[in-house]
Amino acid sequence: MAEQMKPGVGPLEYGRRRWLQVLFGLTLVVLYLPIAVLIAFSFNQQNRGGVWKGFTLENYPKAWHNQSIYDAMVNSLTIAFVTTLIATVIGTMVAVMMWRFRFPIKPAYEAAMGLPIVIPEICMGVALLLFFNSTGIMGFFSAMIWPFNLSTIIIAHIAFCFPFVAIVVRSRLVGFNKQLEEASRDLGANEWQTFWQILVPFMKPGIIAGALLAFTLSLDDFVITFFTAGPETVTFPVKIYSMVKTGVKYEVNAASTILIFITILATVLAMKLQAPEKSGH
Repeated sequence: MAEQMKPGVGPLEYGRRRWLQVLFGLTLVVLYLPIAVLIAFSFNQQNRGGVWKGFTLENYPKAWHNQSIYDAMVNSLTIAFVTTLIATVIGTMVAVMMWRFRFPIKPAYEAAMGLPIVIPEICMGVALLLFFNSTGIMGFFSAMIWPFNLSTIIIAHIAFCFPFVAIVVRSRLVGFNKQLEEASRDLGANEWQTFWQILVPFMKPGIIAGALLAFTLSLDDFVITFFTAGPETVTFPVKIYSMVKTGVKYEVNAASTILIFITILATVLAMKLQAPEKSGH
């Protein structure tokens, strides 16, 4: 009876290689341990320092009743929400245009559209600041009441975020079968009906993913916001930056934890919307 040989690790079975498992574990620790520490210390009794003194929930009411943190959080969420709506619409239209049409300056337009992605944020922030100041837009919107005084930041975030949406949606359109449009037209649907009933449902996962990406980029942006914010406008990242100069207070950790859970909730909602509907058959 032939002796059975214990099968070894195949050349493509990367998950069974010990060194790769260790590397994967170290990567998870580096990525998520700081976030876990931030969340844990948001329940710490001591207001400053890095020593655990006991569990408490008082930091969350403190963060809620801190008017400056509250206003900064509301500003950031408002900017992110408006930016996501507008950037998603513009990015989707740009993706459809780049996918469907041919025109003489298409390569140049594709390169220009990708500039906000590849150039350093500080360069874009300085460029937008000079543009807003030279045209008087900064002073015009800064004198307005809330939320119109956030307009310069929203414009800057839209310019920064919509190329990301366009890239995600266009990558989704690569797999679209154009014969579906032709079949829709043959069955009597006009271009508008074909767009909403055939093309938009196909783009839906890409649109949702692009919107989530725009929301996240806008919510945690610091550099562009720092240069384009008015004198009376403070967002959450800028507020946190000004507060940590004198030491991290644990209501800052609490507010940051709330922001993390808002992002997780948005991600779960996006995944739920992207999931295929169950037909029940």
